[in-house]
Amino acid sequence: MIQTVTTQPFTDQKPGTSGLRKKVRVFQQPHYAENFIQSVFDSLEGYEGQTLVVGGDGRYLNREVIQTVLKMAAANGFGRVLVGRGGILSTPAASHLIRSSGAFGGLVLSASHNPGGPDEDFGIKYNIGNGGPAPEKVTDAIAARSLVIDSYKLLNAADVDIDTLGSSLLGDMTVDVVDPVAAYADLMESLFDFAAIRTMISNGFSLAFDSMSAVTGPYAVEILEKRLGAPAGTVMNGTPLPDFGHHHPDPNLVHAKELYDRMMATDAPDFGAASDGDGDRNLIIGRHCYVTPSDSLAVLAANAHLAPGYAAGLKGIARSMPTSGAADCVAEKLGLPLYETPTGWKFFGNLLDAGMATICGEESAGTGSDHVREKDGIWAVLLWLNILAARKQSVATIMADHWATYGRNYYARHDYEAIAKDKADALMAALRASLSSLPGTINSGGTVKSADDFAYTDPTDQSVSGNQGVRILFADGSRVVFRLSGTGTEGATLRVYIERYVGSDGDLGLETADALAPLIAAAQEVADISGYTGMDKPSVIT
Repeated sequence: MIQTVTTQPFTDQKPGTSGLRKKVRVFQQPHYAENFIQSVFDSLEGYEGQTLVVGGDGRYLNREVIQTVLKMAAANGFGRVLVGRGGILSTPAASHLIRSSGAFGGLVLSASHNPGGPDEDFGIKYNIGNGGPAPEKVTDAIAARSLVIDSYKLLNAADVDIDTLGSSLLGDMTVDVVDPVAAYADLMESLFDFAAIRTMISNGFSLAFDSMSAVTGPYAVEILEKRLGAPAGTVMNGTPLPDFGHHHPDPNLVHAKELYDRMMATDAPDFGAASDGDGDRNLIIGRHCYVTPSDSLAVLAANAHLAPGYAAGLKGIARSMPTSGAADCVAEKLGLPLYETPTGWKFFGNLLDAGMATICGEESAGTGSDHVREKDGIWAVLLWLNILAARKQSVATIMADHWATYGRNYYARHDYEAIAKDKADALMAALRASLSSLPGTINSGGTVKSADDFAYTDPTDQSVSGNQGVRILFADGSRVVFRLSGTGTEGATLRVYIERYVGSDGDLGLETADALAPLIAAAQEVADISGYTGMDKPSVIT
């Protein structure tokens, strides 16, 4: 029986950069998750009888909300739902399943790299039929609907067994519980030279992959250990846990310190990597050689032709505005278009759908290609392994060769977390008010050449996205970028991106902190970060 449940709107359900993320306790409020799910369905047209994909990263509350989604999808007229066994689907695997099944769309239950557990974070994101995050016109419609919603539909039925592969009926809707790993692993095998990677590993190449007790564990075990022959135990923290083992599943040098320390030891493996909560981010570390996400994007783009799936070359490269210009140097040398977009994978989706770009990346450890419409952590790891197998060189050698060819973009991101939102907004407002007066001024970073608030006109549909981050550009090509993040669940996070380019004939061996010291001082002088935030140093430096 279909119930129509009376409800009242919540005022805080506007999706951010990648869906709605809040504390678990917020989602556990009566009607909260249901209101948002119904607002998604009410914002769509033509889904009756169509297929919906549902899955998540296994975090706390994942299984309960999946049951709610199933009963609401049945009540709202979907004909079929594909759900990953155990409620598990990595974000890139969900994207692939939406695309390969011809689904109308999908609900991905994740707060990505944010921590999990009863007192931590949860999230829901709607992906459209191309497999990518909903564009702003859809998320705006969802937000508008959430402010006026007065009822939602729910099928009064028992919970569905989501742990056994197979089909069942929920009302008039079919629920298919599918293997969350197999189809994705097959896709990876179609893109990369698994035989060459297997040979490299069998010849003694050693690697370590940290799944951070998050969703990629089953994927990494199947691909790295079973299909590629890496020894059992290569995958660290390979069992997805609702609280990620009390760890923060963000693959950076702070939260993946265990892996970093192992890769810096005298007996380090040849290659180390990690992925995040929902499997769409990556960390790459060679023996005694950390690779920044911006540099990783550039190296992958420069060498992608070594993998079978990209042997024909690239159509273009896209990067988010805060990502360093390392990929720009590759695009220029290869004669490829380079697209600079706002942060958010949905902006890449339009370029990929239009055949204008093949490889995309963000400085926040997200890289991917046109094989899906999300960033993809394991994809990046496998492309690196394919390059290492083809070039027969170490990560450190490949990086040194890359910088000698293209120059080096010294780069860091400083995060100031959990700032009072009014303080963060005041800092950004003051920065924006100063933009017209900054050009020509001199500070610790040198002479300011220009300053602006980044705006993007999408070349595929001419839509405009403004207020995407304040950029301070210096006469020598260096820059500092200020942006408020949309991925946190409480307070505000100020991200400050600092970049200095040194040509191939310059000093390529500086310590990053030393190379960037004048610009770090300039960021403080221009924005008065400590004055507004009360923080003398960043929460995290990556």
